[in-house]
Amino acid sequence: MNRVVSGIRSTGNLHLGNYFGALRNFIRMQQENECFFFIADYHSLTTHPDHTKLHGNVKSVLAEYLGSGLDPEQSTIYVQSDMPEVAELYLLLNMHAYIGELERTASFKEKIRKHSDNVNAGLLTYPVLMAADILIHRATQVPVGKDQEQHLEMTRKYARRFNNAYGTELFPEPQPYNFGEELIKIPGLDGSGKMGKSEGNGLYLIDTDKDIQKKVMRATTDEGPQAPFSVKSEAIENIFTLLKVVSTPDTVEYFNDKYNDCTIRYGDLKKQLAADIIAHVSPIRERILDIRSNDEYLSKVVKEGGEKARESARQTVKQVRELMGITSI
Repeated sequence: MNRVVSGIRSTGNLHLGNYFGALRNFIRMQQENECFFFIADYHSLTTHPDHTKLHGNVKSVLAEYLGSGLDPEQSTIYVQSDMPEVAELYLLLNMHAYIGELERTASFKEKIRKHSDNVNAGLLTYPVLMAADILIHRATQVPVGKDQEQHLEMTRKYARRFNNAYGTELFPEPQPYNFGEELIKIPGLDGSGKMGKSEGNGLYLIDTDKDIQKKVMRATTDEGPQAPFSVKSEAIENIFTLLKVVSTPDTVEYFNDKYNDCTIRYGDLKKQLAADIIAHVSPIRERILDIRSNDEYLSKVVKEGGEKARESARQTVKQVRELMGITSI
């Protein structure tokens, strides 16, 4: 059985991109593999979030994980900072990471371009912490999007480098887990790019029906097709991408036909899209709200998950320390 590790940063609520791009597949994945799902609160610190909101964000993401269908009876679900072993492995792996290779990562270059006032060491060594999260459980597979593929390649590099340095096969080289199919990239509502928190173009699992309808009705469009079977602009293609994810094939076909014969009304398209998104999200939102109000259950999940995760992590760190010559006097 494969060992799979995946984490999500505790920077706020989960959006439709998180759910349709990953979480929906995680539900199936946990039935077929040994899975470790964690909430990456250490990772979120690289952007200096509001410390008064960090705990609440962790709780929200945990409730949304569970409300979306992750099952603590089938998977190990825990909070990253509840497992101090990952911080120790992060430290030890940093001894085998080089500044030049870290400075060349695409994500680091992008971050320093956008946030030149916050180029901290944690941001630079983000890929090492990600590697520690994965290698701590000796994962064989990791579900990643395109934006994280370079980080996963670096994790494989650190696994090889450590194994070669100490003559061991302790760490497997984890491969990307794509569920045997092309991953869905959920677009935002602003006419370009993917859905994301920082872009402000997202629909969230916790959004009310009214919020979803308002956001969808404000989605970017264009002036309409100028001729039969004309190529859709990026903004309209994005709306149709969302429609294909949440609507029935005959609904998609209906609006495609309307577009192709130039009789489409974008207001009608958006109303249908909003209604179909609401049909998907409402039951999930209700489960999330119910779970989020149950502090006893949430504490039980992370306590038991943390204990299981630490059992796995302790075994790895023990062997790493011995291989590196770190032993008691």
